Amino acid sequence: QVQLVESGGGLVQPGGSLRLSCAASGPLFRFNARGWYRQAPGKQRELVAAITKVGVTNYADSVKGRFAISKDNAKNTVYLQMNRLKPEDTAVYYCNADLWVVGGDNTNYWGQGTQVTVSS
Repeated sequence: QVQLVESGGGLVQPGGSLRLSCAASGPLFRFNARGWYRQAPGKQRELVAAITKVGVTNYADSVKGRFAISKDNAKNTVYLQMNRLKPEDTAVYYCNADLWVVGGDNTNYWGQGTQVTVSS
């Protein structure tokens, strides 16, 4: 019943921007965003941006200075603002969060993935 729903992906030209959103839905008791990952064709899934409960952030060197992660706990949503996009940013992006289901235990969840394609 509880899931993470991603949106905001698409096709963009190099140098452009996109904002990804990841919102938890269902009978949720508590939401703890972990971060964003991506997986490009032929490559392993990698951490793009992480965020702690108190808002401390960490970024992969490849996106540092271009991407920004943020969250709105009141909306059970985590965002990834992507600026100055490069073709190498092309990948499927996944959000990750710990969710406490009402009447259940804490479980780590992945979003369904959203495609980001950066191309001329």
